[in-house]
Amino acid sequence: MAKKTVADVNFEGKKVLMRCDFNVPLDDECHITSDDRIVKVLATIREIVDGGGSLILMSHLGRPKGKRDEKLSLAPVAKRLSELLGKEVLFADDCIGDEVKAQAEGLGSGDVMLLENLRFHKEETIKDKTAKEDVQLREAKDNFARQLADLADIYVDDAFGTAHRDNASMYTVPLMMEGKPRVIGYLIEKELEFLGNTVTNPDKPFVAILGGVKVSDKIGVIENLLDKVDSILIGGAMAYTFLKANGLTVGKSLCEEDFLDKAIELQEQAKEAECEMVLPVDTVVAKEFKANAEHKIVSGNIGADWEGLDIGPATSKLFVEKLKGARTIVWNGPMGVFELEPFDEGTKAVAMAVADATAKGARSVIGGGDSASAVKKLGLEDKVSHISTGGGASLEFLEGKKFKCLEILDEI
Repeated sequence: MAKKTVADVNFEGKKVLMRCDFNVPLDDECHITSDDRIVKVLATIREIVDGGGSLILMSHLGRPKGKRDEKLSLAPVAKRLSELLGKEVLFADDCIGDEVKAQAEGLGSGDVMLLENLRFHKEETIKDKTAKEDVQLREAKDNFARQLADLADIYVDDAFGTAHRDNASMYTVPLMMEGKPRVIGYLIEKELEFLGNTVTNPDKPFVAILGGVKVSDKIGVIENLLDKVDSILIGGAMAYTFLKANGLTVGKSLCEEDFLDKAIELQEQAKEAECEMVLPVDTVVAKEFKANAEHKIVSGNIGADWEGLDIGPATSKLFVEKLKGARTIVWNGPMGVFELEPFDEGTKAVAMAVADATAKGARSVIGGGDSASAVKKLGLEDKVSHISTGGGASLEFLEGKKFKCLEILDEI
């Protein structure tokens, strides 16, 4: 997916509409608790501003369900962005309408404006398939997108976190700007480089680590990786579906009964692909889902009153051993309930092993979501090759899915 980037465009005297992912975490008083998603797009913003463009930024925040919600206003983002850029960022009270249009027209070279939350308008999230089947919805979505598209001469997408969605700002707007430059920013360029090259052209041995809650969420990833990786390490709650499918009892552990047959099938597919699928050999179980609950380590069957909350020490040792010598590592999903002690030990051991392998020259990609949170919590952000900014997007990318909002952008 060789796309043109902001480095390929002349921004002098041009209005630029840029889609970002400013879906930042807020506390009860609407203060930003992490500005990571803002910081990640600063390089793209500066490229446009320094190039003489007038920049109009747009994003969503939370799920206001098509209605205005002041608790989900992007005003705090505009304030923080102003501080980071060292210049005032104009904040528009809406994202469409005559007033917004007038504000955009009044922007000078190097000026920056942030539009209000796109999802305050229900048209932003109307699914493209639904819109095609309903003329009224299509007209509403098109009208919304047209007002955004008419604001600018150039479209820039640097919102990898929503690249798997067909939202109006992600797909319909650039579609309507056909004939004008439509490029990606540096953040998406980096995501495509790491996620794309890692899966399609990995150095061997290639090890995938998959955890999290549901097997059903990871089926596509497993099937896509089977003929690419040498080993898949299965942890997290999803492991109990595999273990039960193999004849073990799992007590009160999370288990998807409807996917037991699929778990067997995936293991058979792995054998055919000569891919080693490694399941936990022991488990940390507890009687209650809370920090420092009564717990013990079991191998084999889990008793009826117990729930598996982490991989056990023998499994941690096994996984760490499998990661030694790896040249490419992809990790998506924690090994246990890493938010609660002592059920964070498995995730911690794997994270340290990934960092150690990276230090020895391995290429490591953390696929966003909870695994990214775990790496950051452990202070290992700088010890891995890349942490994806998109949980759902990185998961779909690892499944081999195409992102149509990126496919329509300009090719090199």
